[in-house]
Amino acid sequence: MTVLIADDLAINRKLLRSILTSEGYNVIEAVDGIDALTILQANTVPIVGLIDWEMPGIEGIEVCRQARSVPPQQPFYLILVTVRDSKQDTVAGLNAGANDYITKPFDRTELQARVRIGSQMLELQQSLTQHVKELKEALLSVKQLSGLLPICSYCKKIRDDQNYWQQVEAYVGKHTEAKFSHSICPQCYEEIVKPQMIQLGVEP
Repeated sequence: MTVLIADDLAINRKLLRSILTSEGYNVIEAVDGIDALTILQANTVPIVGLIDWEMPGIEGIEVCRQARSVPPQQPFYLILVTVRDSKQDTVAGLNAGANDYITKPFDRTELQARVRIGSQMLELQQSLTQHVKELKEALLSVKQLSGLLPICSYCKKIRDDQNYWQQVEAYVGKHTEAKFSHSICPQCYEEIVKPQMIQLGVEP
């Protein structure tokens, strides 16, 4: 999982990088709000963002707001990091699009736990997105063979949507991924094949 550290103070970025790399995270840095917003809007992988509230260029709360205003290429989970600890500030940050909120000075274990939760949320979101995609593909496959199929009473050909008649295996093969191999059922063997073999003088 990639973690974005957005803070204008190099010492803060260094501390956070040390904590997070020790946990196995891939860490990228932004030195101001503009840099952070650019990274979030161009992200090609899911990102947990540690966004400092007070930064030059664009404040962290505005980074959250603008990042949420455009559908991202990949999901992100935003944690506002700030010295502000009032209930009003917390609500304002969450309303701006932050997923979580942590105040400075933060506890190392609390920070690790909150980043871990963000990482798990993104992994869950990815998993759900993949399941939805698979279900849609499965539903599309089912729909391709649903409905009333006109079939000839004599030759058993099926009429398609363009009013063309074709063999059952051709129709099914076109609308599914099924492959056919041919054999003879016991009834047809007894009623058709066996009499023909006897007529030809072949021992069935």
